[in-house]
Amino acid sequence: MQHRCGFLISQIKNLTSRLLDETLEQHGMNAFSGAQGRILDILWQQDQIPIREISRQTSLTMPTLTGMLDRMENAGLIRRVPDPADRRKINIRLTEEARSMEAGYRRVSDDMNAVFFKGFSEEEEAALQGYLERILDNLEKADRG
Repeated sequence: MQHRCGFLISQIKNLTSRLLDETLEQHGMNAFSGAQGRILDILWQQDQIPIREISRQTSLTMPTLTGMLDRMENAGLIRRVPDPADRRKINIRLTEEARSMEAGYRRVSDDMNAVFFKGFSEEEEAALQGYLERILDNLEKADRG
């Protein structure tokens, strides 16, 4: 059997990014891209966390993440603040403007999930999520060496 999973995952990622950006624009949410939305989503769950933790949760490299954070800071979505326990560390904090966008982003996310899982049963959705989590875990272990 020829395995096409990596190719399919890559296509899914590319289409998802394009559709997410289009859906954000349709909902009038032009302040950030879909990729930046992943960072905001993490911060909406736990604000004021270290850059390294955002990198870990998004699997973005530090140079890629730093560039995205620069653009988000220039757009007024986040602020870099010194860690109160260790002033050498920098944490990322949401601005009020970014906090106000969470509900709209959740609606966009719900729309995207409806597209993803059209025709799937709840059991199929759960199984797919479990398989993807296993693949991600395998990849993270391989990345750590």
